[in-house]
Amino acid sequence: MSNIEQQQKFDVATGELRNWQGRKEWFFNRNDTDHYEDYYEGPYKRQEVWQKKTLEQLIKKDTRVNTLLEFGCGTTRFTRWWHEIGIEATGGDISPFMLAQGVHLFDGDLVLADSHHMPFKDHSFDALAFVTTFEYYKDPVAVIREAARVGKYSIIMGMMNKNTPKLIRRRVQQAFNKNNYYVTANFYTPKTLKELVAKALPDRDYTISWNATGLPKWFPTQQWQVPYGDFFGFHIQLNDV
Repeated sequence: MSNIEQQQKFDVATGELRNWQGRKEWFFNRNDTDHYEDYYEGPYKRQEVWQKKTLEQLIKKDTRVNTLLEFGCGTTRFTRWWHEIGIEATGGDISPFMLAQGVHLFDGDLVLADSHHMPFKDHSFDALAFVTTFEYYKDPVAVIREAARVGKYSIIMGMMNKNTPKLIRRRVQQAFNKNNYYVTANFYTPKTLKELVAKALPDRDYTISWNATGLPKWFPTQQWQVPYGDFFGFHIQLNDV
């Protein structure tokens, strides 16, 4: 038996593969991935509405975008939605568990691949999208460069914001093994993400715009140009093509 086979974790009763190669990330653990869609249909439904509004407002600023590749598409929760706003979307993800759900939910093309090495030619799509997945990349600079290579005009990101009171709750949950979604996550702010883009694309001409949401229901606004809130949309428009 190979080392990989020894690392695989099966449910003895059903013979189902529950963990991929012994990896710690939640998206390789079926105890987490099996409930991903339920989470959006339940406690996260209201937040999803405002996240989509924010992303749509940003991506629609670039009228050149008609096709899009979403990496880290997971179960295709947002990949399906891009079509609703008139953008032809393709999905990519590294998790076989997430894509196994996506193929039953999404009537479009999907690829199992690593975002650090996207299996596409230069400028294969008008835009690249990352929705609450960029936080898990080991080499984010390399991923941004790949996105700028494969996406011709735009890069759109939906990010879990580091500037939120819920950061404390996230870390406490992580410490007590109560929320596997944040164990390997690296949270950003608009400022730190801008710095990362500058490092990744020093010779490119681009324009950045962003908007924050994920604010309390009682708050007088649900979107603002202040870097605080649970979520922010971040758009990189490439001007030199």
